[in-house]
Amino acid sequence: MSQIKVLFVCMGNICRSPTAEGVFTHLVKQQGTYDRFMIDSAGTHAYHVGEQPDTRAQQTARQRGIDLSYIRARKFAYTDFEMFDHILAMDSDNYAILVDACPSQYRDKIRLFLDFAPERHERDVPDPYYGGQNGFDHVFDLVEDASHGFYSSITNN
Repeated sequence: MSQIKVLFVCMGNICRSPTAEGVFTHLVKQQGTYDRFMIDSAGTHAYHVGEQPDTRAQQTARQRGIDLSYIRARKFAYTDFEMFDHILAMDSDNYAILVDACPSQYRDKIRLFLDFAPERHERDVPDPYYGGQNGFDHVFDLVEDASHGFYSSITNN
């Protein structure tokens, strides 16, 4: 069985998408299905390439038992359209950037991440970068809900 390749995408790859990478990785490990997945994250912009996730994102995750320190920001690459099975955008702006750049044969791979959390009334995971700690807590809650919904949708669990 081939691996399911999942890529989470936000703008700078230091807050939302690395949180999603960490939360989803933690979830599949808990489910005993880690070996079935390849999980990564990227940003549509190259502002923070090579940097660790924002310290506030790391702190929020660490408080909930998840380590993000292994993640390094990278810019989304054109080859990611072919490589990944699922490209999950954190918000509609990054979704639009991805769709605009995407060859037509790969467009069905791109989704808004919160499409997998229909109980949430938000469509976009808000960027917490310029806000306070509450924003990072809210992002984590949204990402956790969407991670469970996405996992269920692709594993029928």
